[in-house]
Amino acid sequence: MDGPAGGRQDEGGRPDVAAMSYTDASRELDEIVAFFEGREVDVDQLVVKLERASAIVDELDRRLRRTRAQVEELVPRLAAVAQGELAEEREDELEEELESLEEVLEDELEEAELEEELAEALEEELVEEFGDQLEEAELEEADALADELNAAVEDMTDGTGDGGAPDAPGLF
Repeated sequence: MDGPAGGRQDEGGRPDVAAMSYTDASRELDEIVAFFEGREVDVDQLVVKLERASAIVDELDRRLRRTRAQVEELVPRLAAVAQGELAEEREDELEEELESLEEVLEDELEEAELEEELAEALEEELVEEFGDQLEEAELEEADALADELNAAVEDMTDGTGDGGAPDAPGLF
């Protein structure tokens, strides 16, 4: 689905996670975490926020894994070039750049792992804290649906419950 600026969007009208920059995705994940930490969690938004957080964590993890694979592929190639073709001065510069890139990658991987751990811990905490409320809401919804079905069956059978036989108990 395309948004007003031509960017892809999910069913909720939010930017598609795959189309977001790493920074924007990380910022949105931080906002979701802040929402849950606010302790004034709207049960109706609980599942939507958890699903969105999970999608963001999965996408960021996918990107970091891809980046790590690219760096792991490039490091040996750059090292080989540095050893075989470049002067010692240029080799030192490249090694410093490689070390810097490796440090940045390690920091990003640590951040992603921490965010993933936070999301998992938050999900566990929310399930523990709001699980009973969700189960109760689901049971109430199921009871209401059963009542509606019983009423519909009764209406279809002119109040007899079984097409003309003496009064029979409801289906549920």
